[in-house]
Amino acid sequence: MINIRLLNEHDAIAYKEKRIEALQIHPEVFSSSVEEELDYSLEVHASRLRASNAYTFGAFEKDKLVGVVTLVIEMKRKLMHRSDIFAMYVTPEVRRLGVGKQLMEAAIAQAKELDEVEQVYLTVSTNNTAAKKLYESVGFEIIGSDPRSMKIGNKYIGEEMMALYLK
Repeated sequence: MINIRLLNEHDAIAYKEKRIEALQIHPEVFSSSVEEELDYSLEVHASRLRASNAYTFGAFEKDKLVGVVTLVIEMKRKLMHRSDIFAMYVTPEVRRLGVGKQLMEAAIAQAKELDEVEQVYLTVSTNNTAAKKLYESVGFEIIGSDPRSMKIGNKYIGEEMMALYLK
């Protein structure tokens, strides 16, 4: 059984380990690199989990963190109607069991609870069809693309921008 809950600073070690795992397994789908993430102290990860404008949800199988997603609320006055999904990741052992959908639903429910949030955005690598299907299944739609969004070595990786309009 999977339990979804908000992470807090006491989850920083498990969160950092999951971030590094995600970046090692799928470097082409995240804008951060393993090297950058390894350079961050545990306090940096704890501060991410304490941020007043961010909600990081974790999926736990028993006591093991098996998935994460972060919802970030824009702080600028003109952008406060927006929020963004970042760092969505589910460990390979529990993929295709609905964990990603549960995480996305938790993040969307949080966005809906915030009166000022009207829309949620995310980006997804153009070649990540499984993630796109997940995002579409919870209501996101493609609103644009950038064929050269990231560059790893000499290879460009495209991204599609997706949005979910709540109001």
